Amino acid sequence: MASNQQHQNHPPPPLGSRIAIIGAGVSGLAAAKQLRHYEPVVFEASDCVGGVWKSCSYESTKLQSSRADYEFADFPWPNRDDQSFPTYVEVLEYLESYGKHFDVLKFVKFNSKVVDLRFIGEPPTAADFGSNRPGEYGSLLPGQQVWEVAVQTNNSDSIEWHSFEFVVVCTGKYGDIPKTPVFPNNKGPETFKGQVLHSIDYCKLDKEAASQLLKGKKVAVVGFKKSAIDLALECAMANQGPGGQPCTMLVRTLHWTVPHYWVWGLPFFLFYSTRFSQFFHRRPNESLLRTLFCLLLSPMRRGLSKFIESYLLWKLPLLKYGLKPDHPFEEDYASCQMAIMPENFFAEADKGKIVFKRISSKWWFYEGGIEFEDSTRLEADVVILTTGYDGKKKLKAILPEPFRSLLELPSGLLPLYRGTIHPLIPNMAFVGYIESVANLHTSELRSIWLSRLVDNKFKLPSVEEMLEQTSKEMEIMRQSTRFFKRHCISTFSINHSDEICEEMGWNAWRKKNWLLEAFSPYSSQDYEQNK
Repeated sequence: MASNQQHQNHPPPPLGSRIAIIGAGVSGLAAAKQLRHYEPVVFEASDCVGGVWKSCSYESTKLQSSRADYEFADFPWPNRDDQSFPTYVEVLEYLESYGKHFDVLKFVKFNSKVVDLRFIGEPPTAADFGSNRPGEYGSLLPGQQVWEVAVQTNNSDSIEWHSFEFVVVCTGKYGDIPKTPVFPNNKGPETFKGQVLHSIDYCKLDKEAASQLLKGKKVAVVGFKKSAIDLALECAMANQGPGGQPCTMLVRTLHWTVPHYWVWGLPFFLFYSTRFSQFFHRRPNESLLRTLFCLLLSPMRRGLSKFIESYLLWKLPLLKYGLKPDHPFEEDYASCQMAIMPENFFAEADKGKIVFKRISSKWWFYEGGIEFEDSTRLEADVVILTTGYDGKKKLKAILPEPFRSLLELPSGLLPLYRGTIHPLIPNMAFVGYIESVANLHTSELRSIWLSRLVDNKFKLPSVEEMLEQTSKEMEIMRQSTRFFKRHCISTFSINHSDEICEEMGWNAWRKKNWLLEAFSPYSSQDYEQNK
């Protein structure tokens, strides 16, 4: 393991920075821009910026929103009024342009993978990790180096260690480490005579190699989230004409999908993305009166969810293909699992190029394909697992004890104050580990907050108060959706931003008048720092 790497006899010269940032994806770039007056060192494992937009994109991958809903507050898209969804290549170009415009690419060390972290500050005592620990978190820049960072460059065998006062982890929850099912003995991929790969492996294929993998093959795609839907459509397009084979989607858990951001002629943001619409949902730190008010309004909230569901069932052939989820739409929205359905997806299903099979959690491989719990079988040449990624494992691979064991509570969530600071891990921040409707905006605002915190423009609450706040947020998520472990704040995102603004000394209400404040959606543009 990387943690067993030893110091070199002659450590490299200091990099001249007090702050290290791990990762140059969306969150890493946002953090680097906000902390650029400290000239941070940004360690990026790949040869370019972009993170998962580079490593986890298919040929057909697009942003799931318009440009105006996915941009930095002070760097609008050049063609932001174009309502089409940008391709992943356009997103990568936008992110690189952002880095160049604010001159942060000079801080990035490419092909530099962080493989280990070592805490060299004052050792925490056992009492520090008690569940009721009071006290202050401490300064983020203590004036002395407290973290050592082990870096592997250009896939070499040698490891260089560098020391910093503060580390910002921006490796994200997706990519790098695939999450794969566990199979019974002698019934795993090794039994299968065909080819098994994870979606992250498929992302590494160029257009021609991907087409060759899929064309004329019996392909099974395991999963029914956005990556599975896009991959199944690519498979269908590769199998047009004579000799083309259908792609079978193996669906265990159904989720609601939407064709576009309109519902019965109304813009989607009216239902969940305005201050008025979010007033119907529970939020942390609410008064007893407001809790009762939300309880009284719960029938209206369920009615709105049913209203949206009625449109989706009318617009999409979900009943025809047995794809109607059993849970309300609002539970998918509250867990950031709402996916945009590609325009021609069901057209390919109507042609028989995409077929669906509902499965239980138990299935395994046999020589010719996949076998299910009811003893039925599916013949396959290629099986692609779109079963997600293990972000926690990625963090645990580099964090030392005792901090590694603090990464999650019994709830399964990473307890981060303001989505950024773990109250029990000193001199470290995490950006990009909570989700909302627009993750770029979520990361940017928290990077602004972090920069002002590092600058000592405000102080953190006590450790006990921060832990209490994270617990309140987790409880709201748990009450909102059965999929709460995704750490999504979409139903109270404006309130979350309000509290961040207030902590920074900003005005929480960012609109020009009360009408816009109540009924227009919030975006990155509302959080320009000069407002």
